[in-house]
Amino acid sequence: MLLMFACYVGLSVRVIELYQLSFMSVLDVQIPSAFDPFADANAEDACIGAKDYVHIRIQQRNGRKSLTTVQGLKKEFSYNKILKDLKKEFCCNGTVVQDPELGKVIQLQGDQRKNVCTFLIQAGIAKKDSIKIHGF
Repeated sequence: MLLMFACYVGLSVRVIELYQLSFMSVLDVQIPSAFDPFADANAEDACIGAKDYVHIRIQQRNGRKSLTTVQGLKKEFSYNKILKDLKKEFCCNGTVVQDPELGKVIQLQGDQRKNVCTFLIQAGIAKKDSIKIHGF
């Protein structure tokens, strides 16, 4: 079609080829990349000031027995020292478990969710707005 237009106007084939090349290069520059609607959310998660939550959960074992798990503490803290203080403060047993997906997780016997929350705030390990308590 462009060649027929060139015959009517009297343009040479070389001029048309140059026009096509310049037109294609302009199109290549103007075509935007695929739009990712979650790009902003991923960028916020990757930045240094992203909000990391400390999750405190309860897991029901058998009967009345339960476990309290604490996950999401910063890696710079000594989990064993925190665990030692938690065990001494709440008179319960506990352990630090290495999970492949979640990293290090502190487990305590019994329902210690509110106690752990107040302990983390008073010790300055986490702020109140960065702690999420899960469970019934």
